[in-house]
Amino acid sequence: MLKLFKSAPPVERLPEDKIDSEYKKLRFQVFMGIFIGYAAYYLIRKNFSLAMPYLTEKGFTTGELGLVLSAISIAYGISKFVMGTVSDRSNARYFLFAGLILSAIINLFMGFFPFFTSSVAIMFVMLFLNGWFQGMGWPPSGRTLVHWFSVSERGGKTAIWNVAHNVGGGLMAPLAIGGISIITTYFGATYTGYEGVFILPALVAILGAVLSFILMRDTPQSVGLPPIEEYRNDYANNSKTIYETELTTKEILFKHVLNNKWVWAIAIANVFVYFVRYGVLDWAPIYLSEEKGFNMKESGIAYFLYEWAGIPGTLLCGYISDKVFKGRRGPAGAVFMAGVLIAVIVYWLNPAGNPMIDNIALISIGFLIYGPVMLIGLQALDLVPKKAAGTAAGLTGLFGYLGGAVMANALLGYVVQFSSWNGGFMLLTGSCVLAIILFAITWNIRGQEAIKH
Repeated sequence: MLKLFKSAPPVERLPEDKIDSEYKKLRFQVFMGIFIGYAAYYLIRKNFSLAMPYLTEKGFTTGELGLVLSAISIAYGISKFVMGTVSDRSNARYFLFAGLILSAIINLFMGFFPFFTSSVAIMFVMLFLNGWFQGMGWPPSGRTLVHWFSVSERGGKTAIWNVAHNVGGGLMAPLAIGGISIITTYFGATYTGYEGVFILPALVAILGAVLSFILMRDTPQSVGLPPIEEYRNDYANNSKTIYETELTTKEILFKHVLNNKWVWAIAIANVFVYFVRYGVLDWAPIYLSEEKGFNMKESGIAYFLYEWAGIPGTLLCGYISDKVFKGRRGPAGAVFMAGVLIAVIVYWLNPAGNPMIDNIALISIGFLIYGPVMLIGLQALDLVPKKAAGTAAGLTGLFGYLGGAVMANALLGYVVQFSSWNGGFMLLTGSCVLAIILFAITWNIRGQEAIKH
């Protein structure tokens, strides 16, 4: 591992009278660092989609551009696991910064140099690289959360942090449109204009990377503070064991992640949660148009409502897992997925001509589904020692993206094609049921209680 990325070593502990004030200040500071940094990642993850209409005018087919777009999901799913194992032994501050800067550079290349958007193969490679560097955002954020926030408060804090992707994703479109306007107005003689989709969001993402780097710190011990469990007297297991020893990659993988049955349970659950998430979201415009008689504007509004309803739902889910279920994530996940199941059935069986019910069903699904999405990543952090958090979260992400997201596009599309929408909704309802069962398996597990000492 590069020396630059090595974990920050512990330093001499601060005097007792300074610990409380310093901890409070730095906890807010590092949280803002990972929030700003992760939001900035989303400024440059999905902006290629806004360039696609312009690229079709250059002669690329929708099939070719769809293939290019898939490179991000494939690379991201793999990278989240692979880079997670690296981040567990790295300084979160440097790791998050490096991935964001590299992702921004890829976007700047695609914006400033026409060569990088000249063929399907070149664009696929560039978006694969972008997806790979994007996989360096979640693991160091997770590492930061488990080091600076204890188990009984982590649900709420992780839920608030998770909203960063909605913030970044929401800001991406106006930045991209602004970029097109700037390039067209001032550089129209050199560029077509769509290049601004990549350039302006990337420049803002670099600013976000710098701000994040200034705010973040690696671990409390690296700045003279005690472990978070000791500071809050809030331990993740009954024996009050604190896992602070740096682990080798072999120990992380084979001792704490790959042989952990609870991690496997939530990783498999993530396949079904992501299948429902993207199965409903990605196919909503076509389904509402073909089966419910929605026009494009109405479908777009429904799509928007689905996404933004996830913000309050995520926050509520994290709060419930902390306050109602006392740090147990399985019950909250099962309850929310039961709600998703009901809303999916209503969405499916509601006859055409009742658009209000369809919109309410979609809002309900959006409100409920993002909580379980967040909880699975949070459970991954809870179920292993802090030094293995990135790898565990990466494994669940690998299953979610390569299993659930890919199947939601490929498998669901063919099922609908050959057996109608009824067949597709049978898969969605079955996925809800399986996700509920898998969450229920972890019902009584809290924090690191399942770790063998």
